[in-house]
This record gives sequence, C-alpha cells and structure tokens, in this order.
Amino acid sequence: MPDIINIQPAAGPIQSTIRPPGSKSITNRALPLAAMAAGRSVLTGVLNSDDTQYMIESLRRLGIQIETDWDRDRVTVDGCGGQFPNSSAELFIGNSGTTIRFLTAILGFHGGTFRLEGIDRMHERPIGALVDALVQIEANVKAESAGDCPPVSIESDRAGGGTIKVKGNVSSQYLSGLLMAAPLASGGITIEIDGPLISKPYVTMTIEVMKSFGVQVQSNESLSHFQIAGDQAYAANDYEIEPDASAASYFWGAAAICGGTATVQGLGRDSLQGDVGFVDCMQQMGCEVTWAADGITVAGPAKVGIDIDMSNVSDTVQTLASVALFVDGSTTVRNVAHNRVKETDRIGNLAIELRKFGAKVDEHPDGLTIHPRPLGPATIETYDDHRMAMSLALVGLKQSGVEILDPGCVAKTYPNYFADLQKFVSVSDESSNA
Repeated sequence: MPDIINIQPAAGPIQSTIRPPGSKSITNRALPLAAMAAGRSVLTGVLNSDDTQYMIESLRRLGIQIETDWDRDRVTVDGCGGQFPNSSAELFIGNSGTTIRFLTAILGFHGGTFRLEGIDRMHERPIGALVDALVQIEANVKAESAGDCPPVSIESDRAGGGTIKVKGNVSSQYLSGLLMAAPLASGGITIEIDGPLISKPYVTMTIEVMKSFGVQVQSNESLSHFQIAGDQAYAANDYEIEPDASAASYFWGAAAICGGTATVQGLGRDSLQGDVGFVDCMQQMGCEVTWAADGITVAGPAKVGIDIDMSNVSDTVQTLASVALFVDGSTTVRNVAHNRVKETDRIGNLAIELRKFGAKVDEHPDGLTIHPRPLGPATIETYDDHRMAMSLALVGLKQSGVEILDPGCVAKTYPNYFADLQKFVSVSDESSNA
C-alpha cells in the first residue's frame, strides 16, 4: 500500500450493500477457546488481519495445531483439552490488545513460564489491573515497563480457586480474559468488579462465545459479580463468526455523511456485538434505520448534533466524530476516558486531526465536543491506529483534498478497507486512491 492515499469524494448519495469481514472481537475469543477445547473446531467467517494473526501465531507457539484456509475464511484448530503442549514460550503480540490481555489471563491460570511483548506502543498500554487480578490467585505475573505496562512475564503454577477483584474502568478485556481463563482453575472462581464496568456488551459477547464452547458463566444483572466453576473443559465446536460491527460503522457513517442508503449484511438485533448500537447514534442524528433478519440499513444524511454517552460503543467514537463534522449543531461524546489508552489517544489525537479540517473541538477528560465549521482539505496523521485511518477517510467522501497518511495501518483489523470503501461508494479511479 502507498504511504499516502488521497480520498476521492463520492459521486453522490450512496446506494450500496456490503458484508464486512469477520469480527475481530469474536475471532480473537473463538481462537483461544477452540485452542483450549478438547477436539477439533472449525471456525468460519474468521477475520484475517494483523491482530488475529498475532493470536494464531501465539497459539501455535504454545503448541496448538492450526490450519488456515483464507480463501474460505476458515480456520481449523486442534484443541489441547486445557493443557497447552508447550509450558514455556516467548510470544510477540504486536499491538493487539485482545491477544496480550486474553493470553496473559489464560496463561496466568494455566501455569508455566511465558513472556509476552509487543511493539513500543503496546509497552505504553496499561495492563496492571489484570496483573493485580492474577496475583490474587497467587499467579506470579509481572508487568515489566513503567506504569504497569507490557512486556508481561509469567512464571506460575496452575491456578486454584478463589475470589478476584478487578477494575472495570480501564478495559473490559481484562474481565473477558479472566472469564475465559477461569475454567482452567482447579477450583471455582468468583470475579467481582471494582467500580464501574465499561464496554459491557463485550463482556456479554465473551460469555456467549464461551457458552458456544460448552462453558457456563453465572452473573448478576449488572455484570458486577461472576461465578465460574473450576476444572471445566471447553468443548470443540464448529463456529461461525459474524461480520465485524465496528467495521460496519464506517459504511453506515458513509451514508450518514453522503446521503443515500448503506446496508450491512450479516448483522441484526441478535448480534453478539454491541457496536451495532452505532446505528442508534445515527438515528439520533437524524438518519433512518431499518432492521432486517440479516442486515441493517442506515439512510442518511445525518442532520443534527447530539450529546451522547458512548461508553458501550467506544470503538465507533471516531466514526461518529467524522459524521459530526457535517451536521447542524455541536456533538458531545461522553464517558470514553478509556479511549486514551487504546492504539493511540483516541480523544486527544482525534481532536488534533479534526481541527485540521477546520472544526472547533473542545477536549474533555472523558470525551470531546465537536463544533462544525466550514471544512477544508487536510492531511491526516493516523498514529498507527487503524480506526483513525478508516473513520477520518469518511470525511474525504464529502470534502475534497483529504489525504490519509500510513493507510497500511488498517491491516490491524481490515486489510482491504480502502478497496472495499472505493467499491462501496462507486468511486471510479484508475490510481491507487480510494
């Protein structure tokens, strides 16, 4: 991919349908669960991206046999029945938060000698709350970088039972990792959430995927208390992964900006992914939303700014911010302070890039307020953040002169994004531009 892509404005209102690639969040849950199961699992609809490749390669280093058929988005996993063949390994996980957090929890419960490291940015992303949780069950786990950040070293025995308290306001992935790991313990595990829990739909997703692989989790309605029986075995399963709802937000956002209709197939009201809730945000901004059995359609354009808590759909904040540039009135996003410790500071750096277009942006500790202004061309830094590149490219569908630097960063979750976006908006361009 070139070092810079020039986004060409859409020719007019959108009238398109797409089925995005498989969900990263579900893929990176199904893979380790299949690896821990007894027997062979066949996963279909699997996402082929940097993040999922880091998970696959890490599981292989733990001794799991995995066969990939990317022509059919299919992965076959021969599970280990809860005992990884390799009791020691060095794992490189790039900047994949799901990989390091899920595997740190799983290996902390499993026992053995392991070290997990990534790129420099990963070594700035906190994991201390997860390490503290694992220490409570006497796992010997350490975060090696300043600020309780990776690399993570593990030298531990198999976990017994016990009670774990874990903070819920930094990343729900800590809790998801602990839930997936808990059945490996020799005794029952109780998990209690310390403080508010962000991104609750991702926790619900984890519980549902675990159920598909044969393990039940008992929880209260507020998702603040969980009980998991110990010494359980995951069961092999042929499992279909639904399209990525976070990726779908870009196509819904395109219709909200350009007008017309965007239909995403493979998602509906029974989706495991909370990010389908992005369409509710678009509806509040004046779009029309139609739910079908196997697809969701957003009809734009968006019209008005809104004041919204996005704690449950925080991965779509940048998409909504791009839409907010084109509506009447200001938009305020609240309760997403945890976005500052993702692939980049998705509040501070997002504000910087939005201002390049001419918008007035007020930055808050837990969000931002976007005041639309007449827009102009801009060259956008992406900070090695796939969502920064994919979401801010949408501005270029309406505003000419938008350039995206380092577009290859989208390989983290959606390698073919720019080609799919070009096709979706029916832009005819003989160059490499989207």
